[in-house]
Amino acid sequence: MIQGAGIRLNGWQRAAIAVGSAVGALLDPRRADLIAALGETTGKNAFERVLERMKKSAEGRAVLLEQPRVISANVGHAWDLPENTFGAAYARFMGSRNFSPDDRPPVRFLETKELAYVAMRAREVHDFWHTLFGLPTNLIGESALKVIEFEQMLLPMCLMSVVGGTTRFNEKQRAIFYQHYFPWAVRAGMQCTDLMCVYYERHFHEDLEVVRQRWGIIPAPPAPRPNST
Repeated sequence: MIQGAGIRLNGWQRAAIAVGSAVGALLDPRRADLIAALGETTGKNAFERVLERMKKSAEGRAVLLEQPRVISANVGHAWDLPENTFGAAYARFMGSRNFSPDDRPPVRFLETKELAYVAMRAREVHDFWHTLFGLPTNLIGESALKVIEFEQMLLPMCLMSVVGGTTRFNEKQRAIFYQHYFPWAVRAGMQCTDLMCVYYERHFHEDLEVVRQRWGIIPAPPAPRPNST
């Protein structure tokens, strides 16, 4: 089912929620609801651009028409797929971290059903992107993926997350990120296909390396060994 249209906000209300969410997310980066609210209140124009691109893509149009949701009931079969497949790699990623695809917060602050679905889709394919790029879910990995997400969608929230995340790095993490992961993420985000126009669920059964090559995915560099930075 499509995500319903959200709460209508005037300019002052939208700005107040954006500022409050930004401050709260900076203080507690684990608050997914605040990060989601920040993305919605600052990202309307970006989501509109993504929606237009999806409408121009055959696979993107199929996503908009069928509105698949990345929830357990729909992706549970990934756990039964052969080891080499994209779906099995996604299942390993989720299972090894005890993640559930049902944990994403709902969209609340986008006014049309189409934009609300695009925002929900962007939120729900996040773990597909982790799988494809081979990125960990630590602070460095999440910050690197936010660089790619910004290049793909131009969401202000992604840029703010990178800035906020890097302020929490220690000296070693900062060196690793800027020497190894940031240059890679810039290159990877520019080279790959328009990832919001991919109907991932239709490709679960395909070989992981085949879909990476098809979509122009450059996997993340291995973490540097101690004393290598």
